[in-house]
Amino acid sequence: MKKQHDLTGAGSELRPFEPLAPNHPSYVLPTFGEGLEGTWFIGHTGDITQKGYEKKRSKLIGAYLPQPPAANGAAAVRCRLQHNEGATRRTLRTSNIGVCDIREAAARERTAPHSTAANRPLFYFRFGVDQALPQERRTPVTPSSSSRYHRRRSSGSRDERYRSDVHTEAVQAALAKHKERKMAVPMPSKRRSLVVQTSMDAYTPPDTSSGSEDEGSVQGDSQGTPTSSQGSINMEHWISQAIHGSTTSTTSSSSTQSGGSGAAHRLADVMAQTHIENHSAPPDVTTYTSEHSIQVERPQGSTSRVAPKYGNAELMETGDGVPVSSRVSAKIQQLVNTLKRPKRPPLREFFVDDFEELLEVQQPDPNQPKPEGAQMLAMRGEQLGVVTNWPPSLEAALQRWGTISPKAPCLTTMDTNGKPLYILTYGKLWTRSMKVAYNILHKLGTKQEPMVRPGDRVALVFPNNDPAAFMVAFYGCLLAEVVPVPIEVPLTRKDAGSQQIGFLLGSCGVTVALTSDACHKGLPKSPTGEIPQFKGWPKLLWFVTESKHLSKPPRDWFPHIKDANNDTAYIEYKTCKDGSVLGVTVTRIALLTHCQALTQACGYTEAETIVNVLDFKKDVGLWHGILTSVMNMMHVISIPYSLMKVNPLSWIQKVCQYKAKVACVKSRDMHWALVAHRDQRDINLSSLRMLIVADGANPWSISSCDAFLNVFQSKGLRQEVICPCASSPEALTVAIRRPTDDSNQPPGRGVLSMHGLTYGVIRVDSEEKLSVLTVQDVGLVMPGAIMCAVKPDGVPQLCRTDEVGELCVCAIATGTSYYGLSGMTKNTFEVFPMTSSGAPISEYPFIRTGLLGFIGPGGLVFVVGKMDGLMVVSGRRHNADDIVATALAVEPMKFVYRGRIAVFSVSVLHDERIVIVAEQRPDSTEEDSFQWMSRVLQAIDSIHQVGVYCLALVPANTLPKTPLGGIHLSETKQLFLEGALHPCNVLMCPHTCVTNLPKPRQKQPEIGPASVMVGNLVSGKRIAQASGRDLGQIEDNDQARKFLFLSEVLQWRAQTTPDHVLYTLLNCRGTIANSLTCVQLHKRAEKIAVMLMERGHLQDGDHVALVYPPGIDLIAAFYGCLYAGCVPITVRPPHPQNIATTLPTVKMIVEVSRSACLMTTQLICKLLRSREAAAAVDVRTWPAILDTDDLPKKRPPQIYKPSNPDMLAYLDFSVSTTGMLAGVKMSHAATSAFCRSIKLQCELYPSREVAICLDPYCGLGFVLWCLCSVYSGHQSILIPPSELETTPALWLLAVSQYKVRDTFCSYSVMELCTKGLGSQTESLKARGLDLSRVRTCVVVAEERPRIALTQSFSKLFKDLGLHPRAVSTSFGCRVNLAICLQGTSGPDPTTVYVDMRALRHDRVRLVERGSPHSLPLMESGKILPGVRIIIANPETKGPLGDSHLGEIWVHSAHNASGYFTIYGDESLQSDHFNSRLSFGDTQTIWARTGYLGFLRRTELTDANGERHDALYVVGALDEAMELRGMRYHPIDIETSVIRAHKSITECAVFTWTNLLVVVVELDGSEQEALDLVPLVTNVVLEEHYLIVGVVVVVDVGVIPINSRGEKQRMHLRDGFLADQLDPIYVAYNM
Repeated sequence: MKKQHDLTGAGSELRPFEPLAPNHPSYVLPTFGEGLEGTWFIGHTGDITQKGYEKKRSKLIGAYLPQPPAANGAAAVRCRLQHNEGATRRTLRTSNIGVCDIREAAARERTAPHSTAANRPLFYFRFGVDQALPQERRTPVTPSSSSRYHRRRSSGSRDERYRSDVHTEAVQAALAKHKERKMAVPMPSKRRSLVVQTSMDAYTPPDTSSGSEDEGSVQGDSQGTPTSSQGSINMEHWISQAIHGSTTSTTSSSSTQSGGSGAAHRLADVMAQTHIENHSAPPDVTTYTSEHSIQVERPQGSTSRVAPKYGNAELMETGDGVPVSSRVSAKIQQLVNTLKRPKRPPLREFFVDDFEELLEVQQPDPNQPKPEGAQMLAMRGEQLGVVTNWPPSLEAALQRWGTISPKAPCLTTMDTNGKPLYILTYGKLWTRSMKVAYNILHKLGTKQEPMVRPGDRVALVFPNNDPAAFMVAFYGCLLAEVVPVPIEVPLTRKDAGSQQIGFLLGSCGVTVALTSDACHKGLPKSPTGEIPQFKGWPKLLWFVTESKHLSKPPRDWFPHIKDANNDTAYIEYKTCKDGSVLGVTVTRIALLTHCQALTQACGYTEAETIVNVLDFKKDVGLWHGILTSVMNMMHVISIPYSLMKVNPLSWIQKVCQYKAKVACVKSRDMHWALVAHRDQRDINLSSLRMLIVADGANPWSISSCDAFLNVFQSKGLRQEVICPCASSPEALTVAIRRPTDDSNQPPGRGVLSMHGLTYGVIRVDSEEKLSVLTVQDVGLVMPGAIMCAVKPDGVPQLCRTDEVGELCVCAIATGTSYYGLSGMTKNTFEVFPMTSSGAPISEYPFIRTGLLGFIGPGGLVFVVGKMDGLMVVSGRRHNADDIVATALAVEPMKFVYRGRIAVFSVSVLHDERIVIVAEQRPDSTEEDSFQWMSRVLQAIDSIHQVGVYCLALVPANTLPKTPLGGIHLSETKQLFLEGALHPCNVLMCPHTCVTNLPKPRQKQPEIGPASVMVGNLVSGKRIAQASGRDLGQIEDNDQARKFLFLSEVLQWRAQTTPDHVLYTLLNCRGTIANSLTCVQLHKRAEKIAVMLMERGHLQDGDHVALVYPPGIDLIAAFYGCLYAGCVPITVRPPHPQNIATTLPTVKMIVEVSRSACLMTTQLICKLLRSREAAAAVDVRTWPAILDTDDLPKKRPPQIYKPSNPDMLAYLDFSVSTTGMLAGVKMSHAATSAFCRSIKLQCELYPSREVAICLDPYCGLGFVLWCLCSVYSGHQSILIPPSELETTPALWLLAVSQYKVRDTFCSYSVMELCTKGLGSQTESLKARGLDLSRVRTCVVVAEERPRIALTQSFSKLFKDLGLHPRAVSTSFGCRVNLAICLQGTSGPDPTTVYVDMRALRHDRVRLVERGSPHSLPLMESGKILPGVRIIIANPETKGPLGDSHLGEIWVHSAHNASGYFTIYGDESLQSDHFNSRLSFGDTQTIWARTGYLGFLRRTELTDANGERHDALYVVGALDEAMELRGMRYHPIDIETSVIRAHKSITECAVFTWTNLLVVVVELDGSEQEALDLVPLVTNVVLEEHYLIVGVVVVVDVGVIPINSRGEKQRMHLRDGFLADQLDPIYVAYNM
């Protein structure tokens, strides 16, 4: 026991402990280089680690920065103070304790010889005292520096388990250091309804006391008066401090001003202005401070082209022309600037085959500290001395005391007023437990079939305020030899974690639950009075243990009391990190031995009084307050949690009242007592010989112990009384500090480098005193036990002496297994630690305690964390408790609740990421909270050198609680991952902490097109080209072929089949609203031609805008224009409910197309001249408006016939998804070729009927609506898509009613049907809806086929007879309005799966369905007759091979003949419409579609017997985003995001200054908005290796969609940057 181990590994001998002078203010004082007599070190100074860019930078600029006394972190924290008792505080200000001059210290630090700082292990354990600093080094204490001490000491009154002054000071210093280069972080924007409260109080300067006082804190307790500098705060300083996020309290005013940095003051002025302008919303600091001036940078990419702007041309522009003055763009600029700072770990260069994106593997830091001590030896505790009168078992002890001193008090319970409620004597305990034992064994079930037999498990369900009933039931079980399983009272059916408790009961085979009367009455009941079965619980029989309900045992019945053996005595539950609950079995011999070991270690004697504040059902509370107390016939005063809430001092009062010798508390109870103790006069704690601190193993309990001692030393509390202990459910008590009578023996302290600890190494951080952890010992190993530390993961190898490991214990007094889980039991309870040579150190198994620590000098045990709280980030270990402590040290807790803070890690992109969730006070403003959050991030970054992934604040009292009021960590994590946490503030920092992204792709120099071609030939790959059937070779009786012009075809049809119906228009009821025969259409067109010539005075070749709703008028007007020789342009009419946004587009098209006249209906005519229209556009500049409801009655003298088929037939204008308005020219020849191609592909004849539900304004929709029927003679049933909004079934009912074989629709129509009719298929079937005749249902689109939508549509209507093969898509674009269309013959569309990662590198790699990162692509229909396609490299224009990704080029008779543009941008036009390959077939003229895709030859055969070539469209080049050197298609990211949460209905992404912006539509309550931010960020990281820059949550319907159902991402971007979206929440990820 007395053998001391060499812990240094350097072989130096240990010094004896030096006593701590009781009146010295400090346990630990700084060491600046040489010449300090009092300090002593073991070994040498610790290693110097490279802490990255930040530190170097601050060192370099350090010399040039004005340094306020408190701002230099390195020096300020060298003066590390921990208070002792109150008397010394006063001496502090008067005696000039060595406060080093900062410049001097810094200089000394530079000159200190670093050669000695070799990487040697070092303990810096301080059991001694520094003498004062040498005289000449002292400087007088000025008010500004003394206020620092004053401030720090005043906070001592409100210490808590997570509070350490050293730590607080470290945090302050770290933040002060950050201030020098702090940039403003963009604050998230929130909709008003989401802002909890924005009261003016937020903007009043703090009063002098609020700086350092917490709620209920202590004032004026021998603290002296505030210095004058504290009271005089000026507004300007306060504001500049608020901006800086000053973390020091207000007393630092003098110091901040003395060095006031210019930038801060300039920023203060900005802040003051924003402050005055805007009271209600938090001010928005959209500038950032640089070294020189305040500026908002313009985005770099803006080009210098200046173009005239039309109507809402600003919205039409693509990003560059966004006004930078908008709030959003300034915030984004701010974010970009903030992110320009280099990341801490520089990405290492290594070659990446750009096919496989390798995630960055964290290379170990070459400078990381490594353990270098000798291998540790196992530590043996003292012998367990057998005392002769110790009982042979616990039941025997109970029998003995119950019979020989029945009147002795055993347990006193308290009511909520602190009055004794009930005293249980040993006699009563004995008789009542016997009664319970008898009833359990004999009164449940029948005589033949008892429900409970010895060895069975029963649940004990007792509330925390009824220890007496619990104690009786527990001992009743021991006497009956059944196994008690104490659990918490289930309050509701959905208690946090109660489900897992149910699993434990189920696995233990529990069928009976013992409970008290009151508890039984309080359980939730069903209306019949039954106790419902709780979720996940087995069926239980509830058995009340009150004596009055039990029958008396017969005289001759006596419990069987035997010596302690290996049978199970009880099962203690334990909640794991993931929320699962395990049962630790404790045998009777272990139970007894543990009581004996505790009795010996704590020196318990008979009839001592012990005050217990802890939960008596488990852990330390059970071991001391229920078990060991009975063994020694002690008297327990039990303080319930409910009383502590009302009166935190109650336990101290009971210690005084009962002159208790021992108290069992947690640091929380000590903290509460500190907060409340000011009212008490007559407190005397001199009776205490032992104050057991149950969570003394928590590194942060040391500060509570110190502060408690500080305050209560004057009330008789002796320092040596405080006894921290370490325990775990598996190993029971691991170590406990023994109570000594020797007050000269100070407790052990270790001041450890936090950086070293993250590598599992014990060091003192010589270079940076900020990040240290001060730990106290938890005493010695338990009597009769052996302890060692093993490596936490992998083989249980013994640690070195300077290494942190998991403590393992070998003893009788431990748990023996996890009930029913043999595998887990083996890993925990049967560990054989090994030496480095691989030999086990003992034949007996050790038990893993779950505690991380080491055995220090003199065999003292130190615990630095728990395995459960361990988070391994990039190979470094961080402890959740340490991070909680840093977060709490940031600020006097004005913003979040103490103790209501959860830290856990989530796995994102192959590494752990740290998440912090805290409960926010209701009165804190947005800005306060946000500032607190950004400072927490800085503090954790400085002290732990780790980035926080997400910091979320939730409203007060919303985190799931454990039964005793703590936070239920695993439930909180679960809620976070499910998106059900509903935070009110979120700050994500993926940019700072995700450092394992793949290296950005470096574009290789392009291989020349010739080499590509040769390479393809060599590898046997064919060039990717394909064509539809040849138009010239198809023999068919196409009468219309002999006419060159559509106008001639119409005249011919009017003569030959005048009464054949060409068009039928349906209304919303599905009845015919209007129809047109060949002759009606011809006559109507003639009248319109007359009108154009006579009223409009138009010449042939003039342009006419047709502004009509979808219908018959539009068709007649179109042919009227052809008859008059005018060029028609179809324009979607403005929406009457939304003129302001839709009318400017109409005006723009009319002007850009140079229309000489505008034709429309009377209704729209009025709308165009209305007052609303005048507000949106200048109505005076409309061209002549003709109203076709009033037509002339005469025929034209002659019908115009074009002189040449290549003349312009019509203009097709469309707004592309990128927001560009493009009009293309369609010649007469192209128009006729187009109609012929569609006629052949779809086999259209006059006898056929086709249903069309499309918008008739551009592309294939217009051609099908207006042109095809005239050419082919079939009847078109026209269904305006807008009618479907009121009656979604209209289209399908029409298809069914008219027995249509071919139908065309858009994606928006298909979506309307899928969403609107999903639940109505049965009723539609009943109405006779039958889709079995449909042969082709084609979605007209200009994008990649939406497989998910087409498949769900097919599945949904399969029951109504729709054949899945019928649904297909078409593909067209601006240069060619239809390239592919499924048609009637030919193979079905095929689907392939490609690797999404390869696609980003412009490669196609086919994979199996369901493989990771696979993306399904469906063929876009068959290539139309007369169309040739080739795939070319968009950069080199060389041809590509089969299955290679490139731009789709098209050659066909119906290509458009060019853009119609008023800017005359010829280069653009010639490139798009007249491109030639750079190699191979360089003669053919191709049109470039601007879409990426690939061709793949399939095994299927075409109608003409050839192998079928399938075209797969991947996406538009314009839409694709270049990020990290790779090409992303927005739809892929959007698909992932929509899957992330059930409330996300739609999503659109775009980039802005290299940031990825994700806009999601939220279909749910606004409270869910912030849940989406982490989920969206996670899914995009996981699936696309991209960091989201901004997440915008908006209402449903905000993302603009065009008539084809495509998202207008650029409109959205412009709207976002111009602040027009009214978002619910905007999060700027750091």
